[in-house]
Amino acid sequence: MKKILFIALSFALFSCSSNDDSSSNETSDFTNALPLNTGNYWTYDVVGTANTRDSLYISGDTIIAPNTYKKFKNKDNVATGFYCTSVNNNGVRKSSGKLLLSGDFSFGQGTTLPVGLDLHLVDFIIFKEYATSGEVLHEKTGSFEQDFNGTPLTITYKLKSVGGENFANFTSPNGDTYTNVKSTKIILNLKVTTTQTIAGMPIVIPVLQPQDVVTSTQYISKSIGVVYTKTKTTYNLNATIADQLGIPASNTQNQEEFLDTFVVN
Repeated sequence: MKKILFIALSFALFSCSSNDDSSSNETSDFTNALPLNTGNYWTYDVVGTANTRDSLYISGDTIIAPNTYKKFKNKDNVATGFYCTSVNNNGVRKSSGKLLLSGDFSFGQGTTLPVGLDLHLVDFIIFKEYATSGEVLHEKTGSFEQDFNGTPLTITYKLKSVGGENFANFTSPNGDTYTNVKSTKIILNLKVTTTQTIAGMPIVIPVLQPQDVVTSTQYISKSIGVVYTKTKTTYNLNATIADQLGIPASNTQNQEEFLDTFVVN
């Protein structure tokens, strides 16, 4: 599909090696990987359990003390894709070659988790320009209690961002080509237990053994932003407890977000 692009001429050009070797991080310059100017927008074709379309734009500045961020919003406040949902109504700012996100991090409608989960993040690193492949950029861990259909659950989570690869030239699975692309991953690991009384004794029963339930890879082209996202959601539960909860014992979903049109300044 036709794409629209307005880029300020003052943006510096940069180059990567012709292979995906992470050593090219030494010379890459992704300072403007995601252009953060009010009015910039991107539309995405979302392919997964249902084919939809997301529209993402920067509405203006927002202050989350003590810093000023650019606020991302979805058209009509609705999105189905993982990426567009994760930044919706949140603030993003740049600092020392990093993109920092603050706000309530949610998962796309096409991402079916075995439990409800919304996380509040403060300056969570979603991208680092000189990250090496596999480098952990940021981690947020915690636990909370949740009642699920009458069953008390203890949920322990770890959300982390991980540096990816460099691509001098990248071809999206839909055939669109981009130059100067770097990938980054967002990974959610969950552990879920329940405590039940058996023979008068409280027994902790594993519901979900620790496992990566969401792995989302974003591909970012310099001065354009995210051009492609691939997200896999998968889990395997204790079959007996899953039956009590009334949800499938296992599930796997794949979702892709393809950049269609965009305007960046």
